[in-house]
Amino acid sequence: MPLYLSKFSYTPETWARLVSKPEDRRKAAQEYIESVGGKLHGFWYAFGTHDGYNLWEAPDNVSMAAVAVAISGGGALSSMETTVLLSVDETLEALQKAGQIKYRVPGTAPDA
Repeated sequence: MPLYLSKFSYTPETWARLVSKPEDRRKAAQEYIESVGGKLHGFWYAFGTHDGYNLWEAPDNVSMAAVAVAISGGGALSSMETTVLLSVDETLEALQKAGQIKYRVPGTAPDA
């Protein structure tokens, strides 16, 4: 199954709710991804541009998109970005396929 890395930030109101009533949000994240047949591999909070990171496994892009849309639509986040992660083997396969593509720089004549 594909892996996905999500970066998210809470709204100030969400932080205020968590301060007044601390909650382990890993459990909620696990329920969301398991509802589409996936798995939560990690949940971390961080300093910096984003408040936290999740590492997910989902059956496909549509399933992961459904989870991301459901979470984003809940209103607790000010931002959420999800990136599909490629394994080293997948990257090697992509590199081999890329070598077969005849790329043409914009503004140059195509080969005749």
